[in-house]
Amino acid sequence: MEKTFSEWKKRCLNKCDISKKGNVDEDIEHLVSLLNSFEEYFTTSSCSGRITVIDTVSDCVVQKKNLVWLFVSHSKCKVDDVMSALDSSCGTAVLKFEPFVLHLQCRTLEDAHLMLSAAVQSGFRNSGLTLSKTGKIIMAVRCTHSLEVPLGNQGKLLVSHEYVDFLIGIANQKMEENLRRIERCLYVARHKLHTTLIQTATSFII
Repeated sequence: MEKTFSEWKKRCLNKCDISKKGNVDEDIEHLVSLLNSFEEYFTTSSCSGRITVIDTVSDCVVQKKNLVWLFVSHSKCKVDDVMSALDSSCGTAVLKFEPFVLHLQCRTLEDAHLMLSAAVQSGFRNSGLTLSKTGKIIMAVRCTHSLEVPLGNQGKLLVSHEYVDFLIGIANQKMEENLRRIERCLYVARHKLHTTLIQTATSFII
């Protein structure tokens, strides 16, 4: 199992990131680097959180290939940028805020529970574990701190500029809280990992 996990980690980290952005989001670089520096863990996917405006083709809402990304921001955004993006809509335009998500493969269940507790303590209370038939233990960091509101249909804005401004304010507040939780997660994870490292080293000495 040890050899298999090491092989999984090496294979995963050697792969190029095929996400749209092409690399690890800046706000989670330190957390991802921390986790990957320990032999018990490696990250398989992540997103620091984002505010988006997407355009969907009618009758094909659930099909990702029919989505057009009109606007994407991994930080707070301005209402003018969103309004400008909405000008390009020709389907159903939806404003979304999606919080931080990270998938972490763990060597053992004990390792997974350690990071699960760090995630929950940091405010990501919807985090959880999955165990595959091949023995892969995945810890998912997530929460329900999201937002999804339709703004237009068939290229026509259905709400006022004032309401869009109101929604952007809410989305930006959620982004601020999201970034605070990420910082908290980094702090808690680092503390737990280093404490465990010291305890392990001490047990060998004893």
